[in-house]
Amino acid sequence: MAEELKDKEEILVDGMDTKSTENVEGAENVEGAANVESKDNGSVEDGNASEDVALDGDDEQTPEQLLALARAEIEELKTQALYRQAEFENYRRRTIKEKADLVLNGSKSAVTALLPIVDDLERALPSMKKADDVAAVAEGVELIYQKFLKALAGLGVKQIETEGKDFDVDLHEAIAQVPGVPDEQKGRVIDCVEKGYTLNDHVIRHAKVAVGM
Repeated sequence: MAEELKDKEEILVDGMDTKSTENVEGAENVEGAANVESKDNGSVEDGNASEDVALDGDDEQTPEQLLALARAEIEELKTQALYRQAEFENYRRRTIKEKADLVLNGSKSAVTALLPIVDDLERALPSMKKADDVAAVAEGVELIYQKFLKALAGLGVKQIETEGKDFDVDLHEAIAQVPGVPDEQKGRVIDCVEKGYTLNDHVIRHAKVAVGM
């Protein structure tokens, strides 16, 4: 009886050993397969990396391509430069023509503004010869004179004020000195011999005056 129990125990132990051995071998087989798979994946990833490097290499331009691009850019810059030069030449010619027209026709506006004054004088002259009333003639002449001053003002022409003003070398030209004047009139304009005018605030004729001393 004891011997039969002993034999059964040995059979159970042998079975357990066999199963444990199979488990160990199975585990080793699984680890081996995992290692093989990881190696295969590594080779695949390395292949993809090499392909990326190859693609990057394809993107790089060759010296011939770079030279062609540079030549194309140079041609474009030449075209732009020629266009700018032609545009500037047209502007220069147009400016010269405008200046020439200004010199020839610059007085057109002034003449146009003064023509109505000439018309008034032409109508007034025959009336003056036949008129007996001097006051009426003087009134007509005064009207024409005021109209003339208004036309000049429209052109930017103004009279230089002199009465009671301090002598100013920028506006006045002293042609006489008046001694013995009161102290408050010394250095001031006493009389205006010839009126002066400005055109757009620039003196075109100085006023000729007598100055108190």
